[in-house]
Amino acid sequence: MNLFRLVLAATVLFAHAWYIAGRGVGPALHGENLGGWAVAGFFVLSGFLITRSRLRTAAGEYLLHRVMRIYPAFLVCLLVTVLIFAPVSLLLSNGSLAGYLSTAPSPAQYVWGNLGLQITQYDIGATLDSVPYPNAWNGSLWTLYFEFLCYLTVWVLGGWAFFRRSIVPAATLFVLSVLVWANISVATTLGLDQNFVLFFKLLPFFLGGAVAHFVIDRAGINTIVGILSLAVSLSLIVFVPVWGGQIAAPFLAYGLLFLSSVIPQPSLIARNDISYGFYIYAWPVQQLVVLVGGHRAGMAVYIGVTVVITAILATASWWAVERPSMRAVRKIRPSAEPVAHNS
Repeated sequence: MNLFRLVLAATVLFAHAWYIAGRGVGPALHGENLGGWAVAGFFVLSGFLITRSRLRTAAGEYLLHRVMRIYPAFLVCLLVTVLIFAPVSLLLSNGSLAGYLSTAPSPAQYVWGNLGLQITQYDIGATLDSVPYPNAWNGSLWTLYFEFLCYLTVWVLGGWAFFRRSIVPAATLFVLSVLVWANISVATTLGLDQNFVLFFKLLPFFLGGAVAHFVIDRAGINTIVGILSLAVSLSLIVFVPVWGGQIAAPFLAYGLLFLSSVIPQPSLIARNDISYGFYIYAWPVQQLVVLVGGHRAGMAVYIGVTVVITAILATASWWAVERPSMRAVRKIRPSAEPVAHNS
């Protein structure tokens, strides 16, 4: 599924390009731009893959793998931003680095404030004061916190034997999460914060992928079911506002997995998953290209340039950070075998 995740990451870049370049929000449906729907696709595929991982590995091994898959590259991205991207932007804007280390919010605070995956600091000093979308070095990273919360949810559920043996717990929790999202206005009444709202906006997609895992694990992928799933998911997304995308999640997951089984991917992409690096580096690259005036050449040129630069950085992230991190943890033997489940 590397190809599909890379396409989704590129879709996020395309969607973000419009408002980073000051050209509006770009293509949108039900008030959600194309990038938001691509993130939904990420979460349904992640729900499938992460559930499979949890059911096949011991609790400690699973958690270690999840941390090492997401965190080292995230941390390096923060450091690259404060050591390269932001200083370059200040040089381009002001011609010097005067005050870079001390002007609030400082680069040190940018790293410190975001270390826990929850993004609380988006800007660094005066480095992005003059761009159309100011004071935001990486507007994509916020989803990682909620993705990791989903990882933890499945980590806990995976210790329950009934969850491993039956689709019922995953399906029940999926329906409950959709109901929470459909009535999310109650959260505001109860004084719950935006983190609660965003978590329950994304959790149904993840759990929908988990439901799809149980179906595919037991019955495989069927062509007719795959085509019908795509039709049902698209219909729900297009014609049912607010919660249509969430209730469509299992169908969307099944449909995307069906497509991944019939659409061949280049062997180079199959062996090298640069989708994560593409996702985390696209936004700062887009900001820098805007800063040098790249967006004035037209959206096609602007998007093309940012795709090429982002792909180079994503490839470097894969080979220098992500791949070595995952290889290192694979050498660690699990302390216990996962509980067997019926299939």
